[in-house]
Amino acid sequence: MVTISPFKALRPAAELAKQVASRPYDVLNSKEAKVEAQGNNVSFLHITKGEIDLPESMDTHAPEVYEKAKENLDAFISRNILFRESKACYYIYELQMNGKSQTGLVCGSSVDDYENNLIKKHEFTRPEKELDRINHIKTTGAQTGNVFLAYRNVAEIDELINKWKEKSPVYNFTADDDIQHTVWIVNDDDTIEKISTIFKEKVPCTYIADGHHRAASAAKVRAALGADTPEGANIFLTTLFPSDQLYIMDYNRVVTDLNGLSNADFLSAIKNNFSVEKAEKAFSPAKLHDIGMYLDKQWYRLTANENSYAEDPIGVLDISILQNNLLDPVLNIKDQRTDKRIDFIGGIRGLHELEKRVNSGEMAVAFSLHPVTIQQLFDIADSGNVMRPKSTWFEPKLRDGLLTHLI
Repeated sequence: MVTISPFKALRPAAELAKQVASRPYDVLNSKEAKVEAQGNNVSFLHITKGEIDLPESMDTHAPEVYEKAKENLDAFISRNILFRESKACYYIYELQMNGKSQTGLVCGSSVDDYENNLIKKHEFTRPEKELDRINHIKTTGAQTGNVFLAYRNVAEIDELINKWKEKSPVYNFTADDDIQHTVWIVNDDDTIEKISTIFKEKVPCTYIADGHHRAASAAKVRAALGADTPEGANIFLTTLFPSDQLYIMDYNRVVTDLNGLSNADFLSAIKNNFSVEKAEKAFSPAKLHDIGMYLDKQWYRLTANENSYAEDPIGVLDISILQNNLLDPVLNIKDQRTDKRIDFIGGIRGLHELEKRVNSGEMAVAFSLHPVTIQQLFDIADSGNVMRPKSTWFEPKLRDGLLTHLI
């Protein structure tokens, strides 16, 4: 069973919450972050992406970047933009987007649970991305990025959280992207104890939905600190969502070229494993094993032949079907993590983004995929397997800066 802990969050004054809260560091590149933070000297991007306050020529992974992030964090604290909670609390975080809401519990999850696989993974991590977060945590002394965890619903937890939400929130604002963020502080000792106990008794494991690199980095920071490990490094910042509230979007692909094939030869080659038919408009797959394809200003519907995939947790995924039957044998893309000819587009950007990338000539072909289901994610993690990279896109996303954990 999992162990969670309340913690003393570093957080903004209520009147500054909307200005401080920023989109996650890993959904923006440095230029986008600089534009987004322009004119806002209390944006948390000054801490998560310290390079925006340094010359553009600076390597984004240079020590100076992490030192700048530390300098900015200290300045935010000294200017009372951020302050630390006086006691360890849990926090309830509700996100609303397009009329749908999801509510999670913000807490400290156990690094021991992560290392003992009670917090289950479904993706490989990339060393360079881990190192970036390791350096950021070690230099700033803070976990600024929230790890998004899922768990199978427990009625007692739902009831307790819904009852607490009847109280007044500490933060309640709608961000510029029209997503509403509402946060409540759970500071009652009896309620804190109940929450901890229910998770200990009723939740056998949790699953990383988003934040594999943040979780891995937290564990490696603790290991690196060794005997000098502060108590705060034994937990890492997480928000736990019941699985029935989660919304997974499609995560689509674009490829730069057809591996030397003409359009006609390419279409002919993929018919070995797919039935191919033209679509009258942008094709968003409504069911598994249908894949959309955009080529030469024409959308197609690809339906995988029954003998083109295996009925196992990995093989049954559409991204596996696409990889094994088209990307690898036809386009010679062996590893999506490392091949520079493929790029990934989150479903939040819409199918028009796929059309734009192909129509511009930057890309030759695009593929739209049906979203992975939460049950598929659970099945893969439970089996000890991992998905292809960039298989799940969760939306809406938690904002950085509202609740930070100091180690």
